[in-house]
Amino acid sequence: MFRTALRNVLAHKARLLMTVLAVMLGVAFVSGTLVFTNTISNAYQNSSAKGFDQVDVAVTPESQESEGDRLGTTPELTQAQLDTSAKVPGAANAIGVVSGFTAIADKDGKLIGGGFQSQGGNYWGDKDPRYPLSEGSAPQGKDQVLIDSETAKRAGYKVGDTVRLSIDGPVLTPKITGIFTTDDGNVAAGGSLALFDTASAQALFGKAGTYDEIDVKAAAGTSQTALKSALDKALPKDTTETTTGKRLADDQAEAIASSMSGLKQGLLVFAGIALFVGTFIIANTFTMLVAQRTKELALLRAVGASRRQVTRSVLIEAFVVGTVAAVSGLVAGIGIGAGLRALMGTFDAAVPAGPLVITPGTVGAALAVGILITMLAAWLPGRRAAKIPPVAAMSSVHAQATVKSLVLRNTLGALFSAAGVAVVLAATSMGGSDGQAPMGLGAVLLIIGIFILTPLLSRPLIAAAAPILRIFGVSGKLARQNSVRNPRRTAATASALMIGLTLITGMTVMAGSLQTAINKMASSSLKADYVVSMANGNSLSPDVDKKLGELDDVTATSPLRNAASRIDGETEYLTGVTGSTIGDLTELPMDNGTFKVGGSRVVVDDTTAESHDWKAGSTFTVNYEDGKKQQLTISGVYQGNEMIRGIMLDNATLTPHVEDPADMQVMVKTSDGTSSATKDKLEEALGSNPAIKVQDKQDISNDISQMFTLMLNMLYGLLAMAVLVAVLGVINTLAMSVFERSQEIGMLRAIGLDRKGIKRMVRLESLVICLFGGVLGIGLGVFFGWAAGELLASTMSTYELVLPWTRMAVFLLLAATVGVLAALWPARRAARLNMLTAIKSE
Repeated sequence: MFRTALRNVLAHKARLLMTVLAVMLGVAFVSGTLVFTNTISNAYQNSSAKGFDQVDVAVTPESQESEGDRLGTTPELTQAQLDTSAKVPGAANAIGVVSGFTAIADKDGKLIGGGFQSQGGNYWGDKDPRYPLSEGSAPQGKDQVLIDSETAKRAGYKVGDTVRLSIDGPVLTPKITGIFTTDDGNVAAGGSLALFDTASAQALFGKAGTYDEIDVKAAAGTSQTALKSALDKALPKDTTETTTGKRLADDQAEAIASSMSGLKQGLLVFAGIALFVGTFIIANTFTMLVAQRTKELALLRAVGASRRQVTRSVLIEAFVVGTVAAVSGLVAGIGIGAGLRALMGTFDAAVPAGPLVITPGTVGAALAVGILITMLAAWLPGRRAAKIPPVAAMSSVHAQATVKSLVLRNTLGALFSAAGVAVVLAATSMGGSDGQAPMGLGAVLLIIGIFILTPLLSRPLIAAAAPILRIFGVSGKLARQNSVRNPRRTAATASALMIGLTLITGMTVMAGSLQTAINKMASSSLKADYVVSMANGNSLSPDVDKKLGELDDVTATSPLRNAASRIDGETEYLTGVTGSTIGDLTELPMDNGTFKVGGSRVVVDDTTAESHDWKAGSTFTVNYEDGKKQQLTISGVYQGNEMIRGIMLDNATLTPHVEDPADMQVMVKTSDGTSSATKDKLEEALGSNPAIKVQDKQDISNDISQMFTLMLNMLYGLLAMAVLVAVLGVINTLAMSVFERSQEIGMLRAIGLDRKGIKRMVRLESLVICLFGGVLGIGLGVFFGWAAGELLASTMSTYELVLPWTRMAVFLLLAATVGVLAALWPARRAARLNMLTAIKSE
């Protein structure tokens, strides 16, 4: 039986090729993901470990938790603590670390590093061991700065150049006195690092005379553990915390691995989808192969082979196919992992140097996935073939499914579908995160139910295409009949495409509806012409609001100033605004009361009011960060949204209690409204700062639109693998269908159907099957998109369903294109059959 199975594999090489390709693509996706994420994670871990070479023990402030009416605080590390750390037994030296956001512009004025990786810090003394100078000298004063070598290379800076940079809004133009090398992970990822002398860094980052961290280097012969113990005895335990350099490196490695796990899981989900789609192809292929060899298997049974041996022979074939596919997929995946790493450089996402990481786990996963999925998909056809009595197989009376099996299948499918719809509908009424898990369960049940029912659905849906197919005469009629001749095969082929289009359509519906909701939110809640903010989401200096307010064209401004407080024993964030102008800059629907902010009068969003059982006229006591208390009165409750929410009070009331005021954004209204000239004036007033965004409503909408477009394009690219596998499935099904209908095709040729007619018949059959899968996929995608939107609507009042008719038409056209392209080779093969040879075939 083993030799028989191997001979069958070799005899059906061409027919198994598409199955091998389908499994290979899925395995390549899995192994490529593992190789890529392991390689990147290893490179960052090695790079970050180098960054701790100069740190044997790090001293950091011990944050105090909020309790009662008291806000939690983070104490500052003082010069005295630095001096103490440097003198403890076993310490060679100690360095005070200061850091903060620092945006650097290139020579064209554009921000380097995308904002989030733009960092600044201090250079310790004349020779900082953390940052070896490759050229130049240490900085002295605020007008001098060092930049890292990667940033200098990307932007074309050299020693002696003047660079434009920003800490919290205002533009600085220091001179570059030196260029240094670093193993900093942010720089390796494409960010930037600027260093000032320690005093200047403390002043610029608002930490005069204090430090964020103290890095202590151990003397020769002193272990990190011994140094940590000495520091613990010398420093106050209630305000400081010590950590060894090894522990810091280990924590950083864990953080990197954790951050990469999200990417890995996301990519593996799409690999799983591709493999799931591939199972339809495998099951279809082995079902057709077994059906074509029914008499052969019956003969084996007749000469003494048991049911188990017949099933085992089919599984051996699947094992060989799966092994070939898994090994080739692993090799392709290694190439994909290496290619993705190289590709990151083209997207300005530099990666630290390091070897390509191929772990035993990756090899094992690739082989296990490829072999197990192939064998599992082939098990049912093999088992079904083994159960057919030899006499029935010889006479082919087994060919048609029994009424009992069809009734059982349709009943089961209806139950699954009904349960799936019921659970999804129930989840939409739950709202928020509570409904996510039930909706996921309902979606799985519904997809399984539709898959089971697909053979039943195929007849009426394909019959609906009959009027169009009649246009093509005999070829069209034959194509329709062939499509419904074997509903299970048609269903399995169409289902592979259905799954991919369901996900694509659902995400498109969600993205389009969210985009519309956010546009409505921006237009309905903002009356300001412009919103000014930092490119990386950090806070702005209060000077930004002052500079904008001094412009002649500006009629009103208001910063949104955040500050923590304690209310009723809980931490609540207050939003400081300019009470006299905020009403001219926002338009927020009121649930009750009036929108009046000033003195002790505040307005509160509906969610916060509900959580505290507040309404217009209610009073509450706030505990500010400086420890002082004040009783505030609620003048009104407004409907909050994703852009504006929280407790609003006048900045004149809030700012005296805030030690370091910082604004998240500034709203601006101008006399001339929005125009490119007005926007230019605002940007010029802020020094044409690359770190600051000046946006009108359309700019805000475009930013969000770009984010959704980027996300969708990435998802489309990932799901393209599943669609490609589905295409292979269509090709495989048609090719094997042509083979098993060779005699029939020969007869059609003999009675007058020409080669063009044969080609047209096969193409139309493929087109009908793919459009059937496309219609099911788009229909399910719209349903799931609507259901997921209902969850969002519970937290986003402006959300409404928007159907992307144009894109759905494109998806349907894509399904039709898949059908046409997939049929090219099978149709050509069918047309080239010798009619006499075909008629004589069995």
